[in-house]
Amino acid sequence: MEKPLRIGVVLNDVLKLKVSDTVINKVGVAAVNRGHKMFFMGVGDFSYDGDEKVYSKVVIIPEKKYSSSENLVKDIHSLANEKTQKICVSDLDILLLRFDPSIEPPERAWARTIALDYGALATKHGVLVLNNPGGLSKSRNKMYLQHFPEEIRPQTIITRNRDDIKKLFQEHGKVVLKPLSGSEGRNVFLVNEKEIPNINQMIDAVSRDDYVIAQEYLPEAEEGDIRVFLMNGEPLVKNGVYAAFKRVRTGGDLRTNISAGGKPKKAKITKEILRICDIVRPRLIQDGMFLVGLDIVGNKLIEINVFCPGGFENIQKVTGIDFSDSVVDALERKVEYKNYYKGKFDNNEMATL
Repeated sequence: MEKPLRIGVVLNDVLKLKVSDTVINKVGVAAVNRGHKMFFMGVGDFSYDGDEKVYSKVVIIPEKKYSSSENLVKDIHSLANEKTQKICVSDLDILLLRFDPSIEPPERAWARTIALDYGALATKHGVLVLNNPGGLSKSRNKMYLQHFPEEIRPQTIITRNRDDIKKLFQEHGKVVLKPLSGSEGRNVFLVNEKEIPNINQMIDAVSRDDYVIAQEYLPEAEEGDIRVFLMNGEPLVKNGVYAAFKRVRTGGDLRTNISAGGKPKKAKITKEILRICDIVRPRLIQDGMFLVGLDIVGNKLIEINVFCPGGFENIQKVTGIDFSDSVVDALERKVEYKNYYKGKFDNNEMATL
């Protein structure tokens, strides 16, 4: 590009960025190494000033070459403690919303959606905000999955009623319980005949702070699930290889989440998986979802991760390919499109062009 992009990244808390947050870290390294300027901020760092523009306290990434995500995260933490600056968010080219509302505790309930509001304000000044704030507002919890065709979803109920959950169990013999708003496999339980004496306690554990998702158990889950990335509504592919990996559970743990001990393996992308990707595409484009991760078991879609799906490091481990440059390529193209058409496309349309 003729001049470097100014790219902002919104996290829950800059000081809590982890090396394991591989998608944003690897994309950050790729962008900085290409000469773009990166600004990291937390959801509590925004302000709306008297000039009716959005501002934020930020960590500005040094202009140097990074050899690893670890070095980038180390610099971010050091600068967050020692040196931050206030910038006008409206001066950015791109604002990446990469926070996870589900990890915010009750005392930070304000932090779960405020970045969407500030992101929406930033779009009015021409900042390209990804994923689109309006789409993220619709998908702020796992109920978003229910907006997709029934044939690609496991049978699911969302309730706080014990009797409803027990009825679903009686129909299927095995059900998975998880919170409506959750991530990283927290409070996920498998209810089978052996666990029936504990079903009330399991329901209580999940429903303590949330609604309960009760989902039919898919036998194919014994062999793991597949995380596949879509960008601009299409499977992300580089050199003929899909940005995907298989997550396999360890021991007797139901969860395949890498954060819960799951192991990454190479994924086989089947016609059934590509069919699911094709079926979800229109809705993702309609909602302005630039980069998402689909979790698939057999021929069923079990989750759509739209806020901060992870896995680029694991994908690189099993495929040998780094997909972060492809994401930066897409960001550069979007800014070029925006400059060509000078506001003729809104943020929602630009998000998946």
